[in-house]
Amino acid sequence: MAKSKFEYVRQFETQDPCLPNTWIVIRLDGRNFHRFSTDHGFTKPNDERALQLMNRAAETVMNDFRDIVISYGQSDEFSFVLKKSTMLYSRRASKLMTHIVSQFSSSYVFHWAQHFPDQPLQYPPGFDGRVILYPSNKNLRDYLSWRQADCHINNLYNTCFWALVQQGGMTNKQAEERIRHTFSADKNEILFSEFGINYNNEPEIYKKGTVLVWKRVEETVMKTCRTEEDPVERPREVTKLRKKAVPLHTDIIGDVFWEEHPDILEEECFG
Repeated sequence: MAKSKFEYVRQFETQDPCLPNTWIVIRLDGRNFHRFSTDHGFTKPNDERALQLMNRAAETVMNDFRDIVISYGQSDEFSFVLKKSTMLYSRRASKLMTHIVSQFSSSYVFHWAQHFPDQPLQYPPGFDGRVILYPSNKNLRDYLSWRQADCHINNLYNTCFWALVQQGGMTNKQAEERIRHTFSADKNEILFSEFGINYNNEPEIYKKGTVLVWKRVEETVMKTCRTEEDPVERPREVTKLRKKAVPLHTDIIGDVFWEEHPDILEEECFG
């Protein structure tokens, strides 16, 4: 970069590196998504098209930022966890957050038509982001457990609320009053006794959200090459292993998931 007398203004830039040896979590949330979902005809209480679109955008982010070790999403939010040792963008919080949020947002718009072919995008969606640092594996697991518990609580409430409105003929205000002071057991009882809905049988993606983890999968690609039997270079189908972000809809609060995926949590650097 050429030097000039104006270069001194760079001194006003704020350096914001994240603490070393900490998990970096970038969480993004939809901005005004209640209105966005209404304007775009999302199915209540859950629209699988919308959830799959969120997952597709998150997969794009993970494929572009390979230092992300796990992601978790539900409703209109997604959390991306970068490994403790990452030096991506020199660990600058503003760089990490803006790159991930902008990549997610653009991917959401780019893939919209694949998931909503009959619903044109009326206006651009918005997502905000924040950076959170967690020093220990327990802190990180508790954070992800909190988000999945939030998914369950919100989904049970919404499933009961919309059953009262759509099948029970209540207004939104009446449904809200009916379940305002109820516990989980009460909501389950309302769903089963009044609407024949067994909440345990609801799709796992609604109850548990989506976990994105890295897996090695076989992929068939076309490649120009020669073989021992045929020394002439030709386009041929070749199977190779590729590291890919794979969505799971499973419990991450208990120990089983972490025992099955021990590579996610790096060894504590300082015991």
